Amino acid sequence: MATRHEARERALGLCYEVEVRGVSATEILGELPAPPDPFAVALVEGVEAHRTEIDELITSYSENWALERMPALDRAILRMGVYELGWAPELPAGVILSEAVELAKQYSTKDSGRFVNGLLARIADQLRPESVSS
Repeated sequence: MATRHEARERALGLCYEVEVRGVSATEILGELPAPPDPFAVALVEGVEAHRTEIDELITSYSENWALERMPALDRAILRMGVYELGWAPELPAGVILSEAVELAKQYSTKDSGRFVNGLLARIADQLRPESVSS
């Protein structure tokens, strides 16, 4: 079984693939020769199930940034982070933000870590005001 970080990395790749190929998570997951970690599957399926709400939250909190203008990897990271903040209450907000920032720094642009951190922190303040200190 993969660590949570490894599962998030795998989920990031799958969420990215869903977007760039324009297919469903079910289709992507069904094409895999071996199923990924259950946590990765839960993330990918959760993002897809709540994508409209997630995108609305991202859009409402991103100042001067249209969702379509964001790098595709940043969108995928933000979607995963917002899903975890909004629909996975058992996971600590600080861990979710830290993992998202780490993924952004590792896989996206040089400014993505700060961008993801700032946007997810604002969303976390709304979704989990009791667990995030700005």
